[in-house]
Amino acid sequence: MIDSHCHLADDAFVKDLPEVISRAQQAGLTRAMCILAAENRIEAERARELARMWPTLLFGIGLHPHQAGQFSGREHEVVSLVRHAIASVPQARALGEIGLDYHYDFAPKDVQQTVFRLQIRLARELDLPVIIHTREAEADTISILRDESGGEVRGVMHCFTGTRRLAEEALALGMHISFAGILTFPKGANVREVAAIVPLDRMLCETDSPYLAPTPHRGKRNEPAWVVRVAEELATVTGVAVDDLWRLTSANFDALFRP
Repeated sequence: MIDSHCHLADDAFVKDLPEVISRAQQAGLTRAMCILAAENRIEAERARELARMWPTLLFGIGLHPHQAGQFSGREHEVVSLVRHAIASVPQARALGEIGLDYHYDFAPKDVQQTVFRLQIRLARELDLPVIIHTREAEADTISILRDESGGEVRGVMHCFTGTRRLAEEALALGMHISFAGILTFPKGANVREVAAIVPLDRMLCETDSPYLAPTPHRGKRNEPAWVVRVAEELATVTGVAVDDLWRLTSANFDALFRP
């Protein structure tokens, strides 16, 4: 099993990181994709320790839309920042998470859009998949992906919570769809409906830990070991045996991120 999106370099894991990794491995995880914030030097330092503790761990690095406002008026500096951050981590295999978030007013929409476009262009240059965050920005996210991908960008819509239309348009662009703990929530019916129509060869499982712990762990700090619970729910929704779902999503992860 693989957790395709987690934040192990987050402050939430500082006190017991070895135990968290041990529980993940005991749960059957062979790899995970750890997301790093390109502008965060502390996370970059933690990445080196993480790679030592879990040698098969991979990393995605990018500038999240929440931080895009820091670069207002100097958006092009993001390219050199992210390029350097990726070059400094040998196990980096993706550019992200990047995208648009209109739910919070952390960064002007136009700045978010410019930063998003620039990072997609960098991903094309580096031949890396993109990890997409989108919240209340579906139309603009798809429009920018369509404009900038040139049919060359591969990637994943992470922690999918959007509409069926968003899923269909993302799939048409060649994207994967990743499901997290929201899939297990009582109010996650819309996510389960989308999961039922996603092709099995485009499907991933993630935790987005330390956030969004699946039931029955809701309210607790999430961790990679609990991706097993997401996979169980996804197996139920798709009608695929759990073991087969683990095999399929692991193969999808390898095809996308090329470890």
